[in-house]
Amino acid sequence: MPTPELLDPDKEHTLVLIKPDAYERGLTGEILRRIEVKGYRLKGLKVKKASRELLTAHYVEHKDQPFFPALLDYMSSGPLVAVVVEGDRVIEGFRTMMGQTNPTLAAPGTIRGDLGRDWKTPAVQNVVHGSDSPTSADREIALWFPELVFKD
Repeated sequence: MPTPELLDPDKEHTLVLIKPDAYERGLTGEILRRIEVKGYRLKGLKVKKASRELLTAHYVEHKDQPFFPALLDYMSSGPLVAVVVEGDRVIEGFRTMMGQTNPTLAAPGTIRGDLGRDWKTPAVQNVVHGSDSPTSADREIALWFPELVFKD
């Protein structure tokens, strides 16, 4: 059995989800390229079709919002790519790289500004998710990558 990847507790990590619309459109490589060009390291990567149970746990803070059912439908509509990314101030840095939630308002040069689209679908197709805090990152990484452990 292979040894699990060890995450350094002295480094910052974030969970990035390359959403089903981006995967379907062949944007995974471009998004990963932007992450790596920035100097961040990929510490875990998997392609999977997420279950509604996993997505409900991931988006638990939105469960009472009217958009929640559409969000679950969108995120479970096809394969996505889950990535653990490591780097100095990676949470803040990746959130800047993502751009605003609404791709129409996201600045050119950001991932969502360049690659996202708002085509009046029930859920905004904004191509990526990134953790919003260290606490969220730890919780999300544990959900999507239970096999990753931190070094002691």
